[in-house]
Amino acid sequence: MQVVRWSLRLSPSLALKSAALAEQNARQFAFSCRMLCSHAHESQTSRASAQQHGSELTLRILLDLGFTEVQAEQVYEGVTRSLGKRSTAHDTSTITALLALGLNSSSIVKVFEKCPALYTEKGAVVQQRMQNLCKLGLVEGSIQRVISYRPQILTLPAKKVNAAVQYIRTKCLFTAQQMRDILRDSPEVMEEDLKHMELKFQYAYFRMGVKQAEMVKAKLFKVSMEELRCRHCFLERRGFYQTPDKKGQTLIVNPMLKDFLFTPEDVFLSQFAKATKEELDMFRKLIAREDEEKGKMLEYGDIEEAEDEGEEDLTDFKRGNMGHMGYERNKRKR
Repeated sequence: MQVVRWSLRLSPSLALKSAALAEQNARQFAFSCRMLCSHAHESQTSRASAQQHGSELTLRILLDLGFTEVQAEQVYEGVTRSLGKRSTAHDTSTITALLALGLNSSSIVKVFEKCPALYTEKGAVVQQRMQNLCKLGLVEGSIQRVISYRPQILTLPAKKVNAAVQYIRTKCLFTAQQMRDILRDSPEVMEEDLKHMELKFQYAYFRMGVKQAEMVKAKLFKVSMEELRCRHCFLERRGFYQTPDKKGQTLIVNPMLKDFLFTPEDVFLSQFAKATKEELDMFRKLIAREDEEKGKMLEYGDIEEAEDEGEEDLTDFKRGNMGHMGYERNKRKR
């Protein structure tokens, strides 16, 4: 006990980090246990209702599960459209899995509207995929938000999701916490072409000088490559953005990625680009023409030039030698 106290006195920050990690793990474990218990309870309710009213999915069973008459009709019609004649053999396992997760009936209706393919998924498979998302770090609150926003993630095999997470962490060097944030805020990245996603990362990292922490904060992967490149190049050619040098310094103070990437176009033009809509529209046409002539989406030559300068920083990041996660935006001394 004295050794522990002595260690805590020497490293209070480490103790706080360990305590925070332990608390997060405990919350995640408790949520997983509640979800499993709740799923078992909902499954028993579903089986009891099915035994009472028959094995097929009916409006009566949906009403017993808490749906209103209108909602029950919507779900039942959705099942019929998706499965056709097989709809009579469809059970409520997928619905009870969503109920066990904590989604209410109105949220479940919206989930099916966004992703009708879920009608054809088996409840046991959906439950396994939910549990896999929990293992990847989506705790209570986050997982409900992800599934409500992007229910398509429940149609992806767990192996594919795990492989995508591993690929992104390996190729882009995101920390475990950053990867959890990406999965929570941009779950659609799991459905993207990973090579395309990696190119977007390389463009932001080497061409723009943006580090991983800022990418996550700006929700980089929610924007298209075309829009990212257009806004960046427009600012650059107007003199309001500059690629940092090897030391991470610029002659000007670059705007933060999160500030100009998702801001409305009129705000982007007035506050950051100091230009008119006509000038931006003309620039978009020029960019499209350049891409068409070159036959590629990115200016690979520009990236390759910046890669040599950024390689040392990337190596330092791998070794853990970087003291911060973003470029310093200090003006270089003239």
